[in-house]
Amino acid sequence: MRITQGMLSNNMLRNINSSYSALDRYMDQLSSGKKINRPSDDPVIAMKGMNYRTEVSNIEQYDRNLSEMYNWMDNSDDALNEATEALKRLRDLAVQASNGVYDEGQRTNIAEEVDQLKQHLAEIANTKVNNKYLFNGTKTTGNTVNGELQKPVEIDEDGNVIVTRGEEDYNAVLIEVTAGTRIQANVNPDNVFAQELFDELEAFSELLKSGAPDAEIDQYISVVDKHINNVVNERAELGARMNRVDLIKDRLSSQANSAKRMMSDNEDADIAAVLLKLTSQEAVHRAALSAGSRVIQPSLIDFLR
Repeated sequence: MRITQGMLSNNMLRNINSSYSALDRYMDQLSSGKKINRPSDDPVIAMKGMNYRTEVSNIEQYDRNLSEMYNWMDNSDDALNEATEALKRLRDLAVQASNGVYDEGQRTNIAEEVDQLKQHLAEIANTKVNNKYLFNGTKTTGNTVNGELQKPVEIDEDGNVIVTRGEEDYNAVLIEVTAGTRIQANVNPDNVFAQELFDELEAFSELLKSGAPDAEIDQYISVVDKHINNVVNERAELGARMNRVDLIKDRLSSQANSAKRMMSDNEDADIAAVLLKLTSQEAVHRAALSAGSRVIQPSLIDFLR
């Protein structure tokens, strides 16, 4: 085969263009810090990168869900702790009123404190966080009664406490914390702020005001103990779920670190290796230019200048 000057020139230009492409690729990797800048550079890396990014995005969403979960649980636990303290005070008052040393006026004063604690428990039952009622199931904006939106617990003009939520209305608030795993974020208000609690406290107050014998007042010690146990049991169940959420958060943190590391290994360029390749390619490019200058032989035109 006859080799012509045109063939030499074309081959030389094609190889120099290829050298420029390699230089451009390494410069892109250095400037972006990534192995590829478009899917066509390496479809396999691009597809793996999409999968890793999806995984990281899902983990970040679950982490945001966990923050919402902690918000519900921490505030619910604080409210239940406050309710426990109020009930303990009610028990102390029941013990004091039943020991026979208080006269009718003093028992009336105790009844007034019972009324205040009853209303305090109603306020705890209406606890709102981020404009959501914690103790009203999924009806976080309130209950609709006769077409009107009301709090979970209402206090009328006479100081009577009315629970507007029916037992059949309660629904657990479930939050997805990992793929396919949903955990209850709230507590069952029927176990701690039922109508029975407020009715029995109202009856206790009326009994104190009526001058009833000590034996009748004494029975309310066990009544208050029952409600204290209800709150403690609900807090224990809530605490068990909080412990599980802590374990899930630790696992998600490990998964996030692993996914980000794999994504980095897949996409991020090895800067030291790219610098070495770039330096080597620059040397090759200079050699190609030098060789090309020899390929383009002088012509008659060069001597006619």
